[in-house]
Amino acid sequence: MSKNLILVESPAKGKTIEKYLGSDFKVLATYGHVRDLISKTGAVSPDQGFTMNYEISEDSEKQLRKISTAVKLAKTLYLATDLDREGEAIAWHVQEILKERNLLTDKEVHRVVFNAVTKRAVQDSINSPRTVSDSLVNAYKARRALDHLFGFHLSPLMWEKIGPKLSAGRVQSPALRLIVEREDEISAFKPREYWTIGAITEYEGDVFRARLSKYDGEKTEQFSFTDEETVKKVEETIQLVANGILSVGKVEKKQRQRKPTAPFITSTLQQEASRKLGFSARQTMSTAQKLYEGIDGSMEGLITYMRTDSVTLATEAITEIRSLIQDRYGLENLPAEPRLYQTKTQNAQEAHEAIRPTSVFKTPKELKGKLDENQYKLYELIWKRTVASQMSNAIFDTVGLDIFPGENTDGTIAFRATGQVLIKPGFISVYQEGMDDKVHDEKDRILPPLKEGDRLNLSELSSEQHFTEPPPRYSEATLVKTLEKCGIGRPSTYASIISTLRNRDYVELENKRFMPTELGKVVSRFLSGNFTQYVDYEFTAKMEDDLDAVSRGENDWVPLLKDFWVPFHAQIEHIRDTVTRDDQARSLGDDPKTGRPMTVRMARFGPVIQIGTKDDEEKPLFAGLRPGQKMDTITREEALALFKLPRELGETPDGETVSASIGRFGPYVRYGNKFVSIKDDDPYTIALPRALELIEEKKIFDANRIIQDFSDAGIQVLNGRYGPYVTNKQKNAKIPKDKDPSKLTLAECEELIAAAPERRGRGKSKKKSGTKKKKKRTKKASNKKQISTDNE
Repeated sequence: MSKNLILVESPAKGKTIEKYLGSDFKVLATYGHVRDLISKTGAVSPDQGFTMNYEISEDSEKQLRKISTAVKLAKTLYLATDLDREGEAIAWHVQEILKERNLLTDKEVHRVVFNAVTKRAVQDSINSPRTVSDSLVNAYKARRALDHLFGFHLSPLMWEKIGPKLSAGRVQSPALRLIVEREDEISAFKPREYWTIGAITEYEGDVFRARLSKYDGEKTEQFSFTDEETVKKVEETIQLVANGILSVGKVEKKQRQRKPTAPFITSTLQQEASRKLGFSARQTMSTAQKLYEGIDGSMEGLITYMRTDSVTLATEAITEIRSLIQDRYGLENLPAEPRLYQTKTQNAQEAHEAIRPTSVFKTPKELKGKLDENQYKLYELIWKRTVASQMSNAIFDTVGLDIFPGENTDGTIAFRATGQVLIKPGFISVYQEGMDDKVHDEKDRILPPLKEGDRLNLSELSSEQHFTEPPPRYSEATLVKTLEKCGIGRPSTYASIISTLRNRDYVELENKRFMPTELGKVVSRFLSGNFTQYVDYEFTAKMEDDLDAVSRGENDWVPLLKDFWVPFHAQIEHIRDTVTRDDQARSLGDDPKTGRPMTVRMARFGPVIQIGTKDDEEKPLFAGLRPGQKMDTITREEALALFKLPRELGETPDGETVSASIGRFGPYVRYGNKFVSIKDDDPYTIALPRALELIEEKKIFDANRIIQDFSDAGIQVLNGRYGPYVTNKQKNAKIPKDKDPSKLTLAECEELIAAAPERRGRGKSKKKSGTKKKKKRTKKASNKKQISTDNE
């Protein structure tokens, strides 16, 4: 019997921890959260002091029974869940459940945390236990209550005012607003023309370009030259003054140093893994989790805990890193004193370290054969960043040249050339931070060794036309960076925020950049227009700060909830009474044929044009928008064109009418009572010859697929993906191997169908007993209803 029971979140590190602590310790996993708020309105009761009603999932109950059995046999319980706010909450939930079951009487209960799965870290944590932090638990409860109240009360209102299956989240919605507002900026952007002028010259075989920096005594700015005619006049003047010669004026030489960046925190790891490795935030965190826990259960953790806001490194880690730098890169790359980094985040949570290797002597090369490709790439990134953070500065020699046309050195016309040379790589020899958007920088070039008074030949004047560009759409890296800057959410929640927006079809990725969908725009504008305060960036950031204050024990969580709930609930009731679904539609004027109003709105299956209203005697007409059409830019003429379907194209050779249209499952061509999908063709432009070609292809396909057709009985013998079968459209029946499908009689087919099981609808599962079914439904309810509560 083990005297000590240790509970962790993941079973992956269990064997390793048991090995570190010996036979007196048994390790079990909670497998994450063991209970959560019930998945329906009423889980949080504002009228009863914001009491919270929890439920235990079926899977968690199975694990809790194992934990309960082990607790009965143990003398001491160590709650070793992760060292963040969520980990504290799991520890509290387990402790409360075991108390309710009277299993902790005469037991010692300790809370222990370690930021790395190493022997030293685990043993140190066991030797310095504490109790579960009430402040951290209160912050967790406040956050869950806020998210639940926001999502479970606002989402149903959106179903009523916009459409079904929509969701809003306290942190998800401001993040969506960021993406929608950026798209609005891009749509409203008007490019401006500007020109740059340069002189191409050469010195001892080295050709370089100097940009025009002064003209007519004035410093040139971006919009100094905005048309080609002006540029030509400027070039003529310079050519006249230069007469083929340039004079070197002042030569400025400086030495510049660049410091290494701090070791990774959660947000910077997500950004850099996106820039350099192409990882999503979720992929980065799941890969880091495996590196933290150890690979294959046989290795100790390879990195420290990956959910952290702190850039500090432990003293022993710095000592080890400096030793490696001296051995591998030499004393010239080792600063005289260790580098100490200051955490910029206001509330660096739970006193973690930065993300670093548990030992830098475990080099990426040494581990390559033990890690999969993604694990290796991420470990190498963390290892390099950590080592570089303690290395010497990179040193550059920079040069700046003023160059004048001809003998005119009074400065009324001047060119400027800059360059630099890396003379001591320092940390750059190991690691250099990536960039969000690549830009060409002439400073990185090497200039020839010129001195004041040197003469150069003017080879030519080079002018280039440019146009200003709209702000770029957010990538994963820049979105994470902006979320952090605005104080929206916390680094540990960024991956789930992004995943939620994509899963709800509010945004999509195009060339690794986020674009709002039409649905996302409608949702964001509804929230921005009617719940402005609650999707405001400053409000969201202040709420995060208030929650952090609760976690530090500075504020009480119940007044925080009350201050949020009272005005929020009042606003929901106000919008319910004053805003209609028609308010979300955009008017396009009247239909010229009928005089009925035309609107563009969001419907159940996407954006549509509607002619008429539900109150008219004649039913409204609907047409879906075509790919590429936008709800906020489509014109009345473009909308009217959508009602030209179905289009009659002509006839087949045997006289059947051929038409093109769009149905529930996409565009199609119809001939007689048969349909042919036209996924790669446009129903608005397809012509009869192409339609006949598709019809013929379908006939050939069907001929190869249909073995026998008992059309009067509605039964067919078909070639299917898994072999021949019999179907009557309601049931499918396998054909015995000893039967020839082409020789089956109608009677035999009817017998096979009668004996076949009923077809299961897509996505349906077999029914379970009432209790199990109820529990499973409860667990999945938030997914089915698509209500996001930003479970941070």
